[in-house]
Amino acid sequence: MELIGEITADRPLLVLAVKEEAQFLDTDLPILLTGMGKVNAATALATALARGPRPSGVVNLGTAGALRPGWTGTHIVGTVLQHDLDGELLAKLAGETCGAPLTLPDGGDVVLATGDAFIADEATRARLAVRAPLVDMEGYALASAAAVAGVPLRIVKHVSDDAGEGAGRTWRETVAGCARSLADWAAVNVLAYRS
Repeated sequence: MELIGEITADRPLLVLAVKEEAQFLDTDLPILLTGMGKVNAATALATALARGPRPSGVVNLGTAGALRPGWTGTHIVGTVLQHDLDGELLAKLAGETCGAPLTLPDGGDVVLATGDAFIADEATRARLAVRAPLVDMEGYALASAAAVAGVPLRIVKHVSDDAGEGAGRTWRETVAGCARSLADWAAVNVLAYRS
């Protein structure tokens, strides 16, 4: 976890997983680098929000894999779900809903599947594509932490690769271009973001 800048109540907090995704951001807004994965993302954001003051909102910028053919570019996420948590089984065992999908108020109709597993095989990609067009490793955790803290969240993802075989290699090759696109999006849209 690395916090760059100071969180204030009158500005949004930018949240990204790794420095490679943030490399072209040119802003005086605070930036939180969480590290990869759900645990790192949730812990980092919850810690930053608990220390106070709370930002006016949180904007998660990051890369995502495309689960469906033809998905490219930058997308605002409307719903996040966990693809690596068997909520149905846990509901049967515990008698209550666990890990239900979360709807983001400022999002559109794009669904993002979040899990700690990097999707590097075609069978998993096809199974997940039924539920969502995009996949990442932090979105759901950030949405959950922000919801518990009562802070509005917007998730913006730029497609870095086609999830499946070769995705890890492709991400390394495309992350700089994705970071440039995310920085360009942020320059136009983040300052206009209000809770």
